[in-house]
Amino acid sequence: MGPTPSGNRLSAKKRSWRGPTAIHLLDHDILCIIFSFLGFFDLVRCSAVCKSWNAIIKRSKLLQVLYLKQMKENSVGFSNSSSGLEESLSRYLEELAMDHHRRALLKASSIHIDQWTAHSARVDQCRMRMGLILTGVGDKVMRLWSLESYKCVEEYSLPDACPLVDFDFDESKIVGLVGTRLCLWRRNGRMSTFPSHQGTFMKGLCMRYLDPEAVVGCEDGTVRVFDMYSRKCSKIIRMHPEPVTCLSLGDDQLILSGSSLGRITVSGYSSDQWKTTLRPTDSTGIKTLCFNPRSHLVFAGTTAGYTSCWDLRMMRRLWETRVSPNVVYSLQHLSNDKSTLVVGGIDGVLRILDQDSGEVLSSYVMDHDASSSSSNYAHGEIKRRRGKKLSVDANIDQIPRSVRPSITCLAVGMKKVVTTHNSKEIRLWKFKK
Repeated sequence: MGPTPSGNRLSAKKRSWRGPTAIHLLDHDILCIIFSFLGFFDLVRCSAVCKSWNAIIKRSKLLQVLYLKQMKENSVGFSNSSSGLEESLSRYLEELAMDHHRRALLKASSIHIDQWTAHSARVDQCRMRMGLILTGVGDKVMRLWSLESYKCVEEYSLPDACPLVDFDFDESKIVGLVGTRLCLWRRNGRMSTFPSHQGTFMKGLCMRYLDPEAVVGCEDGTVRVFDMYSRKCSKIIRMHPEPVTCLSLGDDQLILSGSSLGRITVSGYSSDQWKTTLRPTDSTGIKTLCFNPRSHLVFAGTTAGYTSCWDLRMMRRLWETRVSPNVVYSLQHLSNDKSTLVVGGIDGVLRILDQDSGEVLSSYVMDHDASSSSSNYAHGEIKRRRGKKLSVDANIDQIPRSVRPSITCLAVGMKKVVTTHNSKEIRLWKFKK
């Protein structure tokens, strides 16, 4: 007996059903309709998901429509020209993103801390760019991690027994200060070293890289500028009589160096004929520096626990605040953020400071009372814990050291902070509001 008509219909339905439709299979017009229901910030986030979504949102001009509607509702004037509108929209999006970032850091309703073993030995340095974080200093390898999947995407081994002192990276290369030499790794893993007569120098203590130059701060008080393409030392600048302990670079070929005796010297790449020196009130060493080119402010952390700020336009100090009982190891801010500064030091407390006043706006540690969970990933285990905001009058000494190990380095991303603690683990703090 053959199949019944109803049986045929059921078989046809079974053959035609292929499960849930993947989002990337949706028609562009359908995606436009979905995107049109989103608010401004959610639409911006969707535009950063992938190239195809970004192209759809740009082509449909949904962001421009929302922006014009919002400006009209607020009776804000703007240029009617296409270029003027694009510039105004870009500026508005940047301000909107920085406002969300600031609100998340200061008024987070929840703080999730993901912790995983990144190395077999203790590591105390990290750098963050483009959703990736590079970790190292402590063992014989650097590792590049995806902050989305926590997967180690690349690994770079050191060439010999010399220690890794410092490192930096961009989208195509990793630059490392190894012993008294500079080493260069392409993102495909291929490694090369500078010629011995160009890449060898008095003991280097710190390094920063901004394509096409790598700048090394040396024990003899000099700063050496290396061109990464010609593989030559293009400039030697005498910055301090004492060792250079930390560096920061500006987009306009500005070099800022901190010394072991508490001096900060500012110079240019091309000439050392002009230099200016900024000095904190205490004579303790400068441990960390960062420069905000948007506001022309310089921030420094000292070995005595002070954080200071100078305005380079007026060449004067704006404020100085003691935020830690001892060493401030690291401080950073988002490149476009002119409001918040994230500071970490020996007491293991993650602090958020106001860039304009130095006021401590929020302080966080891991919550030792909260329950924790763990998940298995391809490379190991992710421990998930919660962060805790401290009250203004909190007694730090009563908080167990196990939940606040010293923060040896930190890197700031959008509503997130990565920290290292001179241990095998790294932590990712995610602030949600």
